Amino acid sequence: MTMHPALQRAFTNCQALKVISGLNNFDASSVAAIIKAADLGGATFVDIAADPALVQLAKTLTNMPICVSAVEPEKFVASVAAGADLIEIGNFDSFYAQGRRFEADEVLALTHQIRALLPDITLCVTVPHILQLDQQAHLAEELVKAGAEIIQTEGGTSSHPTHSGVLGVIEKATPTLAAAYEISRAVSVPVLCASGISSVTAPLAIAAGAAGVGVGSAINQLNSEVAMIAAVRSLVEALGTGNKVGSRE
Repeated sequence: MTMHPALQRAFTNCQALKVISGLNNFDASSVAAIIKAADLGGATFVDIAADPALVQLAKTLTNMPICVSAVEPEKFVASVAAGADLIEIGNFDSFYAQGRRFEADEVLALTHQIRALLPDITLCVTVPHILQLDQQAHLAEELVKAGAEIIQTEGGTSSHPTHSGVLGVIEKATPTLAAAYEISRAVSVPVLCASGISSVTAPLAIAAGAAGVGVGSAINQLNSEVAMIAAVRSLVEALGTGNKVGSRE
């Protein structure tokens, strides 16, 4: 299993930036706008819903690696055939509002299933934030044994900031930052810190041990491509700062 060279470089430099269009976003024009903004803003890769038509569209818009996300193994097969560069079990955030929980056993079983179906594709797996931190770290270790090459954290949807401004932004990122800290010390593969991350907290994610960040709503909920490009560039700059912060340890 060979990781895309651009991804490998970005993870090695602790500057990987993934822009997430949304697991349930199948609107071609919306996904296209997000991909263009990610490309022009200097992101490392994009994460789109596991849909062959969207993968084909993405391939016409960018040379960045294309990640597809889903929780159903069969959805990955067609997307990989369409040209996806890596796959991700997640993002679970969109399911929690529906009352759908992902426990450790299910995520591990999905990982084994998908590895059997697609043994050669780079695989990222999200660790559910509903688990205690020690359980998250233990699951991450088991996922790596099962073939995961990137571990992603989450938690932004579970945090309820009590302050506005920068303090509130940091409060929102606390669960995923804590997970990145614990998991990065348990596994040797890259950890991608996602969910609730912004340009303010991206450097904190790197300092906590992450090799990169994944950002969705901070970009995909903006109402113009210009604003999205600016947000991506801000994150790219923040990760440059974050790498310096993390290197002081």
